[in-house]
Amino acid sequence: MKKLAYLAIIVMAAVSFSCVEKELEAAFEDLERLTIYDYLMENEEEYSSFISILEKGNILKTLSAYNPDGTGYTLFAPDNDAINRFINENNQFSSVGDILNEEEYAASFSRYHVVNKDYHSNDFPFGAFAEPTLSGDFLTVGFVIETDTSYYKINNQAAVKFPNIETSNGFVHELETALKPITLTTYQWLEQNAEYSIFKQAVDITGLQAAIDFNTREEEGRQPVTVLAEPDSIYQKAGINSVDALIAVISPDDNDFTNSSNRLYNYVSYHFLQGMYFLDDYTDENTNYNTLSEIPLNINGRGLEIEINPGKEVFDTIVYQGDSTFIDYIGFKYDESNIITQSGAIHFIDQVMKQHAPSKTDVTFQFMEESLIYSYYQEGEGNFVIENQDALNSIEWTGADLSYEIIKEEGEEITNAWNNDYLVIDGDFIISYTTPQIVAGKYTVMLGAEAYNEDNALVEVYIDDKKIGSLVDLTTLGDQDNPFQQIELGTVDFKSYARHKVEIRPLIPGRFLWDYIRFEIPE
Repeated sequence: MKKLAYLAIIVMAAVSFSCVEKELEAAFEDLERLTIYDYLMENEEEYSSFISILEKGNILKTLSAYNPDGTGYTLFAPDNDAINRFINENNQFSSVGDILNEEEYAASFSRYHVVNKDYHSNDFPFGAFAEPTLSGDFLTVGFVIETDTSYYKINNQAAVKFPNIETSNGFVHELETALKPITLTTYQWLEQNAEYSIFKQAVDITGLQAAIDFNTREEEGRQPVTVLAEPDSIYQKAGINSVDALIAVISPDDNDFTNSSNRLYNYVSYHFLQGMYFLDDYTDENTNYNTLSEIPLNINGRGLEIEINPGKEVFDTIVYQGDSTFIDYIGFKYDESNIITQSGAIHFIDQVMKQHAPSKTDVTFQFMEESLIYSYYQEGEGNFVIENQDALNSIEWTGADLSYEIIKEEGEEITNAWNNDYLVIDGDFIISYTTPQIVAGKYTVMLGAEAYNEDNALVEVYIDDKKIGSLVDLTTLGDQDNPFQQIELGTVDFKSYARHKVEIRPLIPGRFLWDYIRFEIPE
């Protein structure tokens, strides 16, 4: 019910926030004709500390201009009290002057508070903003519900005091404290937060620190990792008061903890999801997520709650008016999750999460487990030729050049492809993709591809060297508004939990724009 309550309250808050108006000086009544810079300067006394940092970071004048991308800016603005609070809560600086003396930090700090698109609070996500800050980082949004109030919180650090101050080139949202730029890896974050000591010690014992102690911006092509962690209080609720007690529960007879077949090793790595996921990524989806252990994790966000491994284990029973409700899933601690680090994201869960056999779910593969493709996706818009086949682990091709294309900006050429990205190959080619492991069972196979261009190929699809479906004519299945189509190929019956090879062979050569391959549970 909490997920539903969150969504309902966010909607109500969006309406109520839109009515909140900060008292502005009389000379600044026609705010929408003035820029973010003008707003700050009209309120210079209130924002003098932040203005001096923006100026030192060479970003202040940027806020007087229109975004070259045409999307506006969003400034999360700490006033003087918020800057003082930030300084008092951090040991790194003792005054605004200390920040100004660190020119590199001032530049990073300034750019970190500016999102490269204009966002009204009505458009705040339940996770990370789609566009980065001017420092190249991503901010996250949480929503705090208290007895007599509710409010947005950025990066789980700073509450939004006054949202939606609209200017001619974007929005200003005033914060109750300044944002701290991302300076910690996931491991360092756990290290600095004592309330996660049991889980952190389990990471140490298994030797898995390196899996979450890296900076994605310094290691090109390395995928981020999303960590689901139990606070000490959750372990204690289950009678586990130390890492030794956890070992006694998970791996009592095998102390070779750094061995990848060890149960504690797999318990910890089961908490590490491959990729960067925020809470809004889980909503309206029921699928398996690849972990760093030998089996995936099921998360179902299609109901009132986002449920981890539903139906696998009963954790609690609620009796109300004679009716019993079983809590048979692991939930998220919504208020505390959506932490972002240099290594990925961290969420916190409300039960001890043991490994369970994976459930059969719909799964969609967009090739993002390929580090090179993920790095191109992070880089932004463009067409990237993949010259070295050895750079990819799961994709092979012959007969033509392969490239990856992504269109992120809004405009006339925006596609209806999933995430606006796809593989491109043109000629007399053969291309194959070997999926991650898929749970055994029957699935309907869906091919996502461009299907409205006379230059496109006519293709046949093979799975594990067996043809599925009939000839696919990619020239006329779509239309001008929806060139990319989801094409049903047929049904497969996988007999084991394994990887599977999907191969595309043209009967008539031509262009092939491959969006995804999807396996759905038949209705």
